[in-house]
Amino acid sequence: MASIHVSSFLSFSSYSERVSLKSSINLPKLPRPNPFIAPTIPSRKLYEELNILPNTLPILQDDSSSCNKNLQKSKATTHQLYAILEAVADRVEMHHNIGQQRDNWNTLLLNSINMLTLTASTMAGVAATCGGDGTPLLALKLSSTLLFTACTGMLLIMNKIQPSQLAEEQRNATRLFKQLQSHIETVLALGNVTKKDVKDAMEKVLALDKAYPLPLLGAMIEKFPSKFEPAVWWPKPKTKSSRRVNKVQYNEAKGKKNGWSDGLEMELKDVLEVVKRKDMEDYERLGNLALKINKTLAIAGPLLTGIAGLGSMFVTEGSWVAIVPVMGGALATLVNALEHGGQVGMVSEMYRNCGGVFKLLEVSIHDTIEEDVDQRENGELFEMKLALKLGRSLSQLRDLARKSAYSRVEGTAPDEFASKLF
Repeated sequence: MASIHVSSFLSFSSYSERVSLKSSINLPKLPRPNPFIAPTIPSRKLYEELNILPNTLPILQDDSSSCNKNLQKSKATTHQLYAILEAVADRVEMHHNIGQQRDNWNTLLLNSINMLTLTASTMAGVAATCGGDGTPLLALKLSSTLLFTACTGMLLIMNKIQPSQLAEEQRNATRLFKQLQSHIETVLALGNVTKKDVKDAMEKVLALDKAYPLPLLGAMIEKFPSKFEPAVWWPKPKTKSSRRVNKVQYNEAKGKKNGWSDGLEMELKDVLEVVKRKDMEDYERLGNLALKINKTLAIAGPLLTGIAGLGSMFVTEGSWVAIVPVMGGALATLVNALEHGGQVGMVSEMYRNCGGVFKLLEVSIHDTIEEDVDQRENGELFEMKLALKLGRSLSQLRDLARKSAYSRVEGTAPDEFASKLF
């Protein structure tokens, strides 16, 4: 009996513990869904808020439309640059063909004038040996005078236009247009064409057209200027920012920025000093010399043929006057061979173009240094291009800059030219 009471007591105590545990948890009672109650319709305010939701994403719509517009603008800009590239390629072909034509002018006119001059001189000499004052003497005198007169007129025209110089102009224009063509192709290959690229290419094309015109009448470059001037085939530089801004940026950067530093700027200035004091002065001296020789020969040729034609009118049998047309014709042939056969006009144009190369080098260095550092071309790349233009390696360019600085301190002239190409 005692065991029965103990077991009943234990079972009752465990049951009371379970009841007290359930009462302590207090789980919430979820309402049962009533199938007879209709679902509530959202209020109009919530509906309006949800209806406004598509209009609250204008950023994505504007971005897509702006991307399309930017893509269309970039496409149009690229098409414009391609149109300029086609025009440049056409100009390359035009200048090449016209250069060949004008080179042929020089050869054909020189040969024709020399043959006419020698023929007229021979006729004047034969006329002096004819007996009597008959028809053969008169015919030879008139023929000689007409040929000398024709030679004088042709020489005046030929010396005015200088076909050898015209051919050299077209060769230079062809080379520069090919250089511009390769530059535009590089810009297109790199992508991201901007309006600035199109504007720069257009300005360069127009500057080249002005520097090397195709027509002769009204647009031909002056062949005998009063003073030797280098050729200019680049657009006029624009106003740049002040130099002090660049200094502040270097000090803030405490070293190189975009490949530039004060040391690199000083190196470029030292190299430019050599270019100005040696190369530019030498080519200016040679250009003035070639210009003076060309002027002298251009005047002497027609003058000699004119004197020879005048002397052939007074030729008689056995007279010493026959010496004038014969000697005048021979000297005129020699002068024409020196001027046009030696292509003195071409040499003068070559010096003018070389002077322009050094002038462009000076302008590009000045404009780059005065420009804002972030907008410049990379300094190391600019230094490498400068070394290639002068036909030097980077180490040779830096040695040249050190020699220039040393000579400036001592007050002496540089002992070598900057360019090793020409």
